[in-house]
Amino acid sequence: MNFKKILLVCLSLLLLPGCWNSKDIQRMAYVTALGIDYKDGKFVCYVQVLNFSSVAKVESTELGKNIPIWIGKGEGKTITESFNSIYATSQIRVFWGHVKAIIVSENMLKHGEKIKEAYDMLNRYREVRYNILVYGSREPLNEVLYQKSIMNFSPLDSIIDTPAQTFSQRSYIVPLYGFKLISQLNEAGDPAMLPSLAIDKGNWHEDSKPKSLLKIDGAYFFRKHEMVGWLSEEELTGYRWLQRKLERSPINIPNDKNPKAAIVLLHPKSKIQPVFKDGKPVFDLTIKIESYLDELIANISEKEIEEQAAKAIKNEIKQTYMKGIEKKLDVLKLDQALYRAYPQQWKELHKNQEFILDEDSINKIEVKVKLLHTGKYKGRVN
Repeated sequence: MNFKKILLVCLSLLLLPGCWNSKDIQRMAYVTALGIDYKDGKFVCYVQVLNFSSVAKVESTELGKNIPIWIGKGEGKTITESFNSIYATSQIRVFWGHVKAIIVSENMLKHGEKIKEAYDMLNRYREVRYNILVYGSREPLNEVLYQKSIMNFSPLDSIIDTPAQTFSQRSYIVPLYGFKLISQLNEAGDPAMLPSLAIDKGNWHEDSKPKSLLKIDGAYFFRKHEMVGWLSEEELTGYRWLQRKLERSPINIPNDKNPKAAIVLLHPKSKIQPVFKDGKPVFDLTIKIESYLDELIANISEKEIEEQAAKAIKNEIKQTYMKGIEKKLDVLKLDQALYRAYPQQWKELHKNQEFILDEDSINKIEVKVKLLHTGKYKGRVN
């Protein structure tokens, strides 16, 4: 009797479906980057989808092979509705767990409340991670998402997804993750700074054919979730010397039309000290930075190199600060330093005006450059 019962149970198990909810990983659309625009009262979303089987071959045996990029587009009054319009034509399941970057149009950035709405939806969805790089752009978002890396590497090797590769050799504007952007938007005295992407069409060629590639050309600035301005990378050159994450950045000595040398500066250590003069806050900036000689054009002593480098850094900081003042942007984050050192005084000063800085807010700038070495050659022209 017991044997019959066991046999009956075993036979019934054969009738049960196996892994009915399983999904073939090669038959899903993996979104690697997302573009968000806002037009005519609707969200317009673009998704960049890669065939990961092709990417895997590129990374192993077929370097340089052209990788096709699929771009999906959806529209809706909400982000959810725009995504669902993409699902309607995707043919296969769309997976969001591999999104590495989000590019937001300048038009969308002008609608601060819509940024909060988009961020709320994305982070409520369990597949989307917090450590996603975020950019702004004036370019058409579909064209940005079409861009590949050099030598036909996939977009996973472009500046969108892996900016650290470029930043390690040329540090200007720090890449920004989404959780850090929200932190800056919500923290008093901390102006959010969002890197902007542009398409460069003139610096690279594939054989004789021009090749367009992405670059970071500046940054957008926000105050209380509202965009207040944009500065180009050239206008932000002084900002880099206050970045703790700066790895490597060059400068000419002297920094004019007839340089005598070029040096590379590394890992600055900066301090912003707010002080009060006649009840008004002013700021003392101190910067210590190491360097090494990269190119020597004319004979110049190591001491003179250090002095000229300090002078060039000081001038760049002043120029960037003044560019910010013109647009009421606190590029150097002086207001944040005041808030952290004197929160009560900060609150009093901000009762009547939002922007408290002016041309005289910087009291002094002290820069000390230490030359570590002169490379394989001695510090003189042969």
